[in-house]
Amino acid sequence: MKPSLSSCLAAMLLLGSALLLPAAPAAPAAPAVPAAPGVIRIKTGITAPLTDETGIVWQADAGFADGDTIDRPGLAIANTKTPSLYRAERYAMTAFHWKLPNGKYTVKLHFAETYEGVSGPGERVFSFKVEDKEFKDFDIAKKAGGTQRAYVETVAVEVTDGSLDLTFTAQVENPEINALEIIPAS
Repeated sequence: MKPSLSSCLAAMLLLGSALLLPAAPAAPAAPAVPAAPGVIRIKTGITAPLTDETGIVWQADAGFADGDTIDRPGLAIANTKTPSLYRAERYAMTAFHWKLPNGKYTVKLHFAETYEGVSGPGERVFSFKVEDKEFKDFDIAKKAGGTQRAYVETVAVEVTDGSLDLTFTAQVENPEINALEIIPAS
């Protein structure tokens, strides 16, 4: 039995009207927390951006002249609400360079001693310089109060030559860093 012309037309009208109806909107994804204007956040030791536990997005490792990276997934890190920042690192580097407009900045350097070959203070000691501010005999385990504990060193600097420059010098073991933030002074 053949369908009637009227039933074919009715089916075509139903199909056509279904195609014209607006689709239901997709559920919005949880938004990432945007960086404040001009803030640069770099997560060392990774090749893709990281959204931390508070929703802040960190760009992948960049700006270092040399060194190596390592990832230690799942490692417990104390003294922080964002342990993901400390589970990968850049180590054995000698320099960091980032082009910036001249002006005043706050630089936050994030550290945690996660290397299994270091069990306490004195086993990794290095010096570093952020622009003209020098940190001699820097010992992460000592500053943080032990290993696998987050520590943030905050440095106020003034850029006068169009770039932020950091240098690192090994003393005992290699220098290491887990993340850094460059925040324009307000």
